[in-house]
Amino acid sequence: MSQTPTNKSGGKKFRSGFVAIIGRPNVGKSTLMNHLIGQKIAIMSDKPQTTRNKIHGVYTNDDIQIVFLDTPGIHKPLSKLGNYMMQTAQSALKEVEAALFLIDASEGLGGGDRFIIEQLKQVKTPVFLVMNKIDKVTPEQLLPMITQYNQLHEFAEIIPISALQGNNVNTLLEQITRYLPEGPQYYPADQITDHPEQFVCAELVREKILHMTREEIPHSIAVAIEDMRVQENGVVYIGAVIYVERDSQKGIIIGKRGELLKEVGKQARKDIEALLGSKTYLELWVKVKKDWRNQERVLKDLGFRHD
Repeated sequence: MSQTPTNKSGGKKFRSGFVAIIGRPNVGKSTLMNHLIGQKIAIMSDKPQTTRNKIHGVYTNDDIQIVFLDTPGIHKPLSKLGNYMMQTAQSALKEVEAALFLIDASEGLGGGDRFIIEQLKQVKTPVFLVMNKIDKVTPEQLLPMITQYNQLHEFAEIIPISALQGNNVNTLLEQITRYLPEGPQYYPADQITDHPEQFVCAELVREKILHMTREEIPHSIAVAIEDMRVQENGVVYIGAVIYVERDSQKGIIIGKRGELLKEVGKQARKDIEALLGSKTYLELWVKVKKDWRNQERVLKDLGFRHD
């Protein structure tokens, strides 16, 4: 174990770096990110492939700054959007000091995990095996699983956690710190993400739709903030467009007498006001953009770009 560097006055030197969170869809990557940062910046859903972009979350204390990259779940792409998500996840491994390979301990080793491990063998980045959802298994169940994963790859660290309950997350942070080089503070101490507020607000609207429509609208939606400004009365006005691929989906999101869309707006506004720290007026529209997930130009217009 390397010793923590000290400055001439005997104090600790500042460490910083980038850490990717990777794994199959729906293993709890966004939940872990939000717990580490202490605030919701990545949307959470029980549907797989909820995250579409690399979400940068910033953790800072007196001695360290860690920029976490919450990546889309690695999966077999079925559309241009899916291909974008895969390349986004894979590119994250090339720019980090460490990678957290998050697995669902309650499900055990699967084909998706094996696929990711094969990709991890191609990178020199230290990889942590982070076994999430330990609140759903017993210690006796974990031990053979650890042996199984160890036989497939040499992990720098193996850390069981519960991202939802926060179990062992501080231990995870301590271990990550060991792998950080001496470096600058990239962001102000009070900044928790490098994404613009518009991006996070759009994601919060999308999260509510995913929760409320269940299987009726899987991943056929995108949300774009078209107008965001502070009005004279101090209220933040936000105008957002929800894009769907078919007319039938538009009807589902609007709901009977517009009730579902109103509820989406009501719930999203609460999270947005917590994020912005000010009262918000949120206006939503629903538009049809046929087969948008396979249109390169539309994907770029909606902010899906390769790094």
